[in-house]
Amino acid sequence: MSGRGLARLVPLVLVLAGSLSACGEDADPSTGSPAASESPSSSTSSSTSSSTPEDESGGDDTEGDTVTLEVTREGDTFTPNGERVELAVGQTLVLRLTADEAGGLHVHSTPEQDLVYEAGTSEHEITVDRPGVVEVESHDPDSIVLQLEVR
Repeated sequence: MSGRGLARLVPLVLVLAGSLSACGEDADPSTGSPAASESPSSSTSSSTSSSTPEDESGGDDTEGDTVTLEVTREGDTFTPNGERVELAVGQTLVLRLTADEAGGLHVHSTPEQDLVYEAGTSEHEITVDRPGVVEVESHDPDSIVLQLEVR
């Protein structure tokens, strides 16, 4: 390439380099983290909380990597009933189950999990190690209680 052609490319390269650096985050060289001058609108949150159908009513608690969700069985009716709950891979879901009679829940994860409960209040942990949608269901009565969306 001739010197004249190279001279034409230099301004283009400078414009492209300037445009790309304007899109990136400024990092503090001592820590490698975003600089303090970063605007709040461009920062991201690393929260471990999970959105669930109970968020609006205050029915779930999030503590660290664990999400707690209230589940109620009254007769043949479960609450929640088929709602989707978002979890991270490996995050633990604690079901705080209040039931008027004994029964069991089946978790269609790999490996599958069975949760047996007595009448009254009990807690059961579910952890899913693969992404996807996992159903938590009752066979008696036949009902999908939750759909776990694992990402």
